[in-house]
Amino acid sequence: MMEKMINLTIDGQKLCVKEGTTILNAAKQASINIPTLCYHEDLGTKANCRICVVEVEGMKQLPTSCSTPVAEGMVVRTASPKVLKARRNLLELIFARHPQNCLVCAKNGECDLQKLSQTLGLHNENRYEQRLRSQPDDWSSPSIMRNPKLCILCGRCLEVCNEVQKVNVLSKENRGFHTLVAPAYGELLADTNCINCGQCVQYCPTGALTVHYFTNKLLDEMGAGKKMIMQVAPSVRITLAEALGEDPGTVSTGRLVTALKRLGFYRVFDSDFSADLTIMEEGTELLHRLQAHASGKAAADDAPLPMFTSCCPAWVKYLETYEPKMTDHLSTAKSPQQMFGAMIKTWYAEREGIDPGEICSVSVMPCTAKKFECQRPELNDSGYQDVDISITVQELARMIRTGGIDFRHLEETEFDDPFGLGSAAGLIFGATGGVMEAALRTVYKVLTGKEMEDLNYEPVRGFEGVKEAAIDINGTEVRVAVAHGIANAQKVVEKVKSG
Repeated sequence: MMEKMINLTIDGQKLCVKEGTTILNAAKQASINIPTLCYHEDLGTKANCRICVVEVEGMKQLPTSCSTPVAEGMVVRTASPKVLKARRNLLELIFARHPQNCLVCAKNGECDLQKLSQTLGLHNENRYEQRLRSQPDDWSSPSIMRNPKLCILCGRCLEVCNEVQKVNVLSKENRGFHTLVAPAYGELLADTNCINCGQCVQYCPTGALTVHYFTNKLLDEMGAGKKMIMQVAPSVRITLAEALGEDPGTVSTGRLVTALKRLGFYRVFDSDFSADLTIMEEGTELLHRLQAHASGKAAADDAPLPMFTSCCPAWVKYLETYEPKMTDHLSTAKSPQQMFGAMIKTWYAEREGIDPGEICSVSVMPCTAKKFECQRPELNDSGYQDVDISITVQELARMIRTGGIDFRHLEETEFDDPFGLGSAAGLIFGATGGVMEAALRTVYKVLTGKEMEDLNYEPVRGFEGVKEAAIDINGTEVRVAVAHGIANAQKVVEKVKSG
């Protein structure tokens, strides 16, 4: 059945789009930019902020373009005097209850609200009296900082936490002027079931939710004369260049090492090394579990299948919180971050003749949950915390800019020995399912003596975001599944529980 096409005119341009297309998306097809604030293409339509209003011939009110479908013969004006006046008025109302300390805000320069005010030319004094809500900040979580006064009630964080990730930590509290988005019953974020995935931070358009920065603590450790040892996750060498204004996909490995050396780091190591350790640990454990099931029920009870990878701290926290009876299915291996940290404080410290107490072990990672992971109390078997500080790519980019380093023109420097090398298997860790595939390839090579062919993944019927594959290992079919996102991983868990 052919889709019905709709003819309309936007800002004098005649368009033909599919029935059901919103005015906003129709305008995008014509390269017409309509400003938005609460809207995000990955989330549902909310029409809370109304910044995207447009003028439609024959309509008295200004409809929101993000929620209004096109109609045959519709004539739309996206930037008429009436529309521009309405948008400015809406923006002034938002700023009337929004702190205007942009210069010291963690989101300064990256805030959607700030960019919108520049786009709409909000440079004059606000006509409305400013009245701010008295809601305390919450910096209790090691991963995420909550600054409720900066919240514009767009609802993005609510949807991604409750509907996409299915963690259900955030909710709307109170009514009217005193409405806020927060954990229920006034709890601190650190005391909730938050898994520290950081998706709420990714989708927040203002500084209401930000990464918990540890840059000042890092500088204090440097000032105290500690030997600063940095481990760098594989994805950082690509995302750092983009964070510093270069084209997406630009690889900056050597320049990254040079920048870290200039910032005062004693040694800079590649986390690919500990990714390989993780592959060997998880691969060996998977092999033992498979052998246990082959030998009999008693052995199998102590080695449950399926085995879940344990490298993602958000996933581990999710299982511990929501499915504690399934934690035996987790691999017992530490994540590459923690393996590297433990190695630095033990083997490497002894090799170099350094007191472990004089080492500050730092990681730069793409994930906010790593900040939570390195503070877990059980990750200090040596008597010292495996990883002292974990920072994100954004934090490192700010440090480089603050240090006055011209990243574009740095010379190349190799990672320090003896942890400067890693296998190709370690490089695929950043991709969904990369850990599982690397471990499975190791098991396959050990048992067959051959390299495993590429896995042929098939989408699981009724499970969007979940893929399955099967591989024959010496006559035994081993089935694997890859889930993209926590909500989809939850579906896999439910499927396992149901047999």
